[in-house]
Amino acid sequence: MIETLRKTAIRLRYLERGLIVAITIAMIGLFGLNVLIREIAPQYASTFAWIEEASRILMVWGVFMTLGLALERGRHITMTSLLVALPPKIKRYIRKLIDLTGIVFSIYSAWLGYRMSIFVFATGQVSPTLNMPMYILYIGPMVGFVLLALRYALDLFDLTDRYGQQSAYSARQTTAG
Repeated sequence: MIETLRKTAIRLRYLERGLIVAITIAMIGLFGLNVLIREIAPQYASTFAWIEEASRILMVWGVFMTLGLALERGRHITMTSLLVALPPKIKRYIRKLIDLTGIVFSIYSAWLGYRMSIFVFATGQVSPTLNMPMYILYIGPMVGFVLLALRYALDLFDLTDRYGQQSAYSARQTTAG
């Protein structure tokens, strides 16, 4: 069971990375195209107004998709002054409390994202230039916070260790890629 979770987490990590890279490359390409059109053929710039909107939507998705990966790598802001000074046993319990709090916050935030997506879906809003349903934009935060909750849960059950100590999972991941 644990081995299956580890393999699934590794696959999910690769999927997330791939999506984030694709989103970033798409944004760079779109912005580059937009600049070229404005400089080379400004009379057609209004035809490509959709690029700004598409880039904003991609940016929102990109930001929220990185939440879980940033946590897993220990890149979120932390205040460790007190934590470092505590004895190891107390430190472990506080870290577990932090993980539980993170799970609760992430699930609540995902629920809010879900509620917002449902609300926007019910209103039938569409984007002005792309004419796509706007609820797609609001699904990004929901997905991002679900992935963040998953990363907190993996850390809670010692399947990852964002604090820098080598757990079995981290050691295995170092050799796997």
